[in-house]
Amino acid sequence: MKRIGIADTTFARVDMARHAVRALAGAGTGYRIYRRSVPGIKDLPVACRQLFQKEGVDLCIALGMPGKAEYDKTCAHEASTGLIMTGVLEAKPIVECFVFEGEAASPRELETLARRRAEEHALNAYTMLFHPERLARDAGRGLRQGFADAGPVRPA
Repeated sequence: MKRIGIADTTFARVDMARHAVRALAGAGTGYRIYRRSVPGIKDLPVACRQLFQKEGVDLCIALGMPGKAEYDKTCAHEASTGLIMTGVLEAKPIVECFVFEGEAASPRELETLARRRAEEHALNAYTMLFHPERLARDAGRGLRQGFADAGPVRPA
């Protein structure tokens, strides 16, 4: 049985983990979810490391929602760097799923974006664990999470 870790934050304005869990439930079986919630995005690398070390997860999904301020962008970059470092140290993937508050024009759009991105990243995580060959098939297709796909530069 595979183990999937989900790390999320109380700073986020949408419960992204709930949407990720629901998407995973619809994708299939053969896994168990371990969740760890932390205050903010800079806490996510340690939360993921704890999920790897204490729960033995095979992969983590890191969900966060940086604010609109320039400082928040810096914090997101620092958190992302920490997540990369954690993944390298553990030699296991971390699927980073950040939704910046400034990406949406309204609270309703922000909620929709956070839901869709969390769901789509969760499905990517499931695919990484159970059907990695599908990712190779989709390489170069300009797939996006949360917004419409960009598509390939040159259609096949």
